[in-house]
Amino acid sequence: MAGNLSTNTLFVEQAPETIEKGDIGKNLDDDGRFKRTGTLLTASAHIITAVIGSGVLSLAWSISQLGWIAGPVVLVVFSFITYFTSTLLADCYRSPDPITGKRNYTYMDVVRANLGGMKVQLCGIAQYGNLIGVTIGYTITASISMVAVRRSNCYHKHGHQAKCNPSDYPYMIIFACIQIVLSQIPNFHKLSWLSILAAVMSFSYASIGIGLSIARVAGGAHARTTLTGRTVGVDLSSSEKVWRTFESIGNIAFAYAYSTVLVEIQDTLKSSPPENKVMKKATFAGISTTSLFYVLCGCVGYAAFGNDAPGNFLTGFGFFEPFWLIDLANVFIAIHLIGAYQVFCQPVFGFVEKWCNKRWPESKFITTEHCIDVPLYGIYYLNLFRLVWRTVYVIVTAVLAMLFPFFNEVMGFLGAASFWPLTVYFPIEMHIARTKIPKFSFTWTWLKILSWTCLMVSVVAAAGSIQGLIKEIEKYKPFQTQE
Repeated sequence: MAGNLSTNTLFVEQAPETIEKGDIGKNLDDDGRFKRTGTLLTASAHIITAVIGSGVLSLAWSISQLGWIAGPVVLVVFSFITYFTSTLLADCYRSPDPITGKRNYTYMDVVRANLGGMKVQLCGIAQYGNLIGVTIGYTITASISMVAVRRSNCYHKHGHQAKCNPSDYPYMIIFACIQIVLSQIPNFHKLSWLSILAAVMSFSYASIGIGLSIARVAGGAHARTTLTGRTVGVDLSSSEKVWRTFESIGNIAFAYAYSTVLVEIQDTLKSSPPENKVMKKATFAGISTTSLFYVLCGCVGYAAFGNDAPGNFLTGFGFFEPFWLIDLANVFIAIHLIGAYQVFCQPVFGFVEKWCNKRWPESKFITTEHCIDVPLYGIYYLNLFRLVWRTVYVIVTAVLAMLFPFFNEVMGFLGAASFWPLTVYFPIEMHIARTKIPKFSFTWTWLKILSWTCLMVSVVAAAGSIQGLIKEIEKYKPFQTQE
């Protein structure tokens, strides 16, 4: 152990040797923190990691509910909405001026600087509730992909009709153990390598899904597709059609949302060129890339499976062979979710640690950094509070994932509840307040129309999620006795 440092922040901003040389000024940003090193590449990787989840493989199901006309249109519309509102949010990172103003490190700080009042607390509830929910959901989804590898090998060995249903629990524990280690990455600024790896994984498994779908179509599979999606009276009832349409629109809208971590991503960027300009370019690159994969996965998947498209054609076994390629894709999904978990949990870690540091500034347990010389790595700063609290967080999310097998439906509701305020409402309201747009002017009016329209999307998607949750609860009755 090289020694201890007691700091007034949770993270050691300067290495001791830098301080001794007197080179502090050139190694600090304008806010006194260690110089940020983020670039267009790393920001784009963070965005792609946050946006492209394994849900991309369920877009074929969403398109099958909407059909050839509405499906692609909804995909394109929400990509434009997300890009537009993200550019508005990027301009709010510094205030009052987007280039020379004071930095805001979190979404709540941005809302506090531009709107204030109770909206700050509402933002915090929506943001951190969503982030916690996502980490639980990713624990479930990653375990499903891990189990899919074992099931794929079982089907290959014993036939497609074999009963291959291994438990998810051991794989949730494995995922949690990996996250306990990775959660010791001090902050978002040290996460770039993991996001780049996760982004590569997302491209890889999405490409495999697209390739298998094209091969299925080229192989002569005759899937039934329609302009309006699944047919009432043939595939489902009229009420089911309405609920599934709501759910599909919500799934597509939420598939693009990454505003919960946008400010934290922007806070990793170098100050030159201006952060808002780089973030807008990264947003364009990230949204363009994900939109391309979304359209390909959704439309090619729908062409391959038609109105019978499974919820996820890799983990749901729309394909059985080649089994090794299915295994590889699911391994890529699991690796991607390992990185995505960190992208979404780091803001939670930072929020709690910052609050505790302010609440108990004299606590050595919370503020002291222990310098450890790690071979082949260098000096690692170990904070005991960070070690304990982050480990407990990962364990709790894993336990919740085990207790609620229908949590994905709950996650759908959380996504519906947070999509409108975080992706649309706050960026628009802050833009209006920051640029002082007059009430009832043309710009003010169409921005309000956009906001209210997206609110309706959130409402109907939330209704669809609640209906789906009720169905899952009715099916899951482990303590019900048979009469």
